[in-house]
Amino acid sequence: MAYITFQPHDYFNTVLWSGNGSAGRDITGVGFQPDWVWVKNRSRSSNHTIVDVLRGSGSYPMSSTNNGVQDTSDTNQVSALISDGFTVGSSTNTNASSENLVGWSWRAGGSGSSNTDGSINTTATSVNTTAGFSICKWTGTGANATIGHGLGAVPKMYIVKNVDTTNDWNVYHHNIGNTHRLFLNTTAAKEDNASAWNDTSPTSSVFSVGTNTNVNQNGDTMIAYVFAEKNGFSKFGKYVGNGNADGQFIYTGFKPAWLMLKQTGTQGWFLVDNKRANPFNPIDGSLHPNSNAAEDTSSDFFVDFLANGFKLRDSDAQLNGNNNDYIYAAFAAEPLVSSNNIPATAR
Repeated sequence: MAYITFQPHDYFNTVLWSGNGSAGRDITGVGFQPDWVWVKNRSRSSNHTIVDVLRGSGSYPMSSTNNGVQDTSDTNQVSALISDGFTVGSSTNTNASSENLVGWSWRAGGSGSSNTDGSINTTATSVNTTAGFSICKWTGTGANATIGHGLGAVPKMYIVKNVDTTNDWNVYHHNIGNTHRLFLNTTAAKEDNASAWNDTSPTSSVFSVGTNTNVNQNGDTMIAYVFAEKNGFSKFGKYVGNGNADGQFIYTGFKPAWLMLKQTGTQGWFLVDNKRANPFNPIDGSLHPNSNAAEDTSSDFFVDFLANGFKLRDSDAQLNGNNNDYIYAAFAAEPLVSSNNIPATAR
C-alpha cells in the first residue's frame, strides 16, 4: 500500500556542486525553496554550515563546533534561500574553487508565524505538517517551559541550539527518552540531564525545555528543528549492532536518500546520502556532523540502501559494534510503494 501521496524530493533533497570561489552564486536543482539548508565542503576540513529561514541570511551556526554564535553580518557563506535552492558566497565552507560540496535541504513552511501553544510564545514557527518538519525560534526564559511546534503529531527528534552563545547542539531522540540528550557537535555519550528536556516527553502540540543554557537561556535566541515521523518519508529509530560485516538490516518502509546515525556511547555521528555515494551499493563517503573533516572515502564504513531500509556492511563500532545501541534519522528517496503503486527498487 502507498504510505504517502507526495514525492519525497518535494520536501527533502540533496544537491552537489563544484565550487568556483565566486560570491553570489546560485545553487539550484533543489526543486523547492528550502527553509533549512545544511552545507559541507567534502574536499577539505571545513565546518558544517547551517542556515534556516527564521534566522535569515548571514546566520551560520556550525554543527561541527559549539562556536555557533550567529553572525548576521556574514553573507559570505549562504546569503539567501531562493525558489530552487540557495545562494552561496566565496567562503571555503560553501564555495571553495574546484572543491566538491554538498547541500541538504528541507522544506518547512516559509517565514511562519508565532505559535502560542506553549508556555513560551515563539517568535516564529515555520511548519510543514505534510512532511512532519517545523522550525521554531523563541527567546529563552531560563525556566522550565513548553514550546509549540505546530506539527499536530508527536515529534520523534529535535535539535536545539542557543544561537547567541557557544553552547552545544542538543539532540532529543525518542529512543533515548526525555531524560537524556545527545550533542550533534561532539562524540559524547548520551547524557542524563533533567535540565535539558525537563524529563518530559513532547506532545502533538508542544515539546519541553528545561533551565539549561543550551536550550533556554534567559534572554537568548533559541532555534529548534523538530521532526515528526511520516510513514514512507521519514523514520527515527534505533537498532543494536552485531559487530559483523554481515550487519543488521533496519526496516524504514522506504528507500533512503539520507541517513544519520550515532552510537549512544562515545562514537561519533555518521552521515551518508544517495547522491555522493557510488551509483551502486555499498554506500560510502561518510561525513561526520561532530567533525570538520573532509568526506571519508578511505574507511570501510559501508551501508546498503535497499528498497525498504538499510543494511550495515561493516563491523566498525561507529555504526555496528557488537551489542552497541544506535539511534538514527532517515529520509526517503522513494516510498516502498508509491501513490501510483510502483514499488521502489534497491540501488
